[in-house]
Amino acid sequence: MPEARKAPEALEAPEAPEAPEVLRVVVVDDHTVMRAGVIALLAPVPDVAVVGEAGDGREAVALVERLAPDVALVDLRMPVMDGVAATAAILAGPAPTRVLILTTYDTDVEIERAVEAGAIGYLLKDTTAEQLAEAVRAAARGETVLAPRVAERLVARMRRPAPVALTAREQDVLAAVADGLSNAEIGRRLVIAEATVKTHLLRVFAKLDVSDRTRAVVVALDQGLLPGRTPS
Repeated sequence: MPEARKAPEALEAPEAPEAPEVLRVVVVDDHTVMRAGVIALLAPVPDVAVVGEAGDGREAVALVERLAPDVALVDLRMPVMDGVAATAAILAGPAPTRVLILTTYDTDVEIERAVEAGAIGYLLKDTTAEQLAEAVRAAARGETVLAPRVAERLVARMRRPAPVALTAREQDVLAAVADGLSNAEIGRRLVIAEATVKTHLLRVFAKLDVSDRTRAVVVALDQGLLPGRTPS
């Protein structure tokens, strides 16, 4: 008898590619036109969806608590509650939302306040659509995102020498030196031993990188380290 033909094996259907995870974003800015512009920039991005918008920080906090987006794009200067306060409030809330600052301000003070509040990134409003989309993705992954100018300012700030600080007692001793008193006279004025006066002065010399009393006074006055006294 002829062998029975085997039925052709069924071809497996190819697996459909997984759809990319869509990141949910809220846009916070007190200028309606600016919010619309940011939303328009992100609209063509397939893996980013703007799910809400707010016009001030207080609205932003409530919106994030309700929607729990992946990323909040937050302006800095807004009425009712500014971006720094909103950032801190968002991060203190239950939503696992990353805050990405998007602003026109790039001063050291603004950057430092935002970073201290917990913002994961700091972008400027001249950011391109492609850069903005990639920044949202990076922020959602927990990566720090900084505009190039902002990164440069932070690096420059870190490279600056730490400001000199004198203790209250060191200021008292140096002020007495500025008044022309000897070590013994300074000890009597401050009710401390003359040896203690010398110890304080040596510490002041080391901090100010000087080797004599006169130079210590001049440098301290120039740097504003003696409250209530100005360079002559």
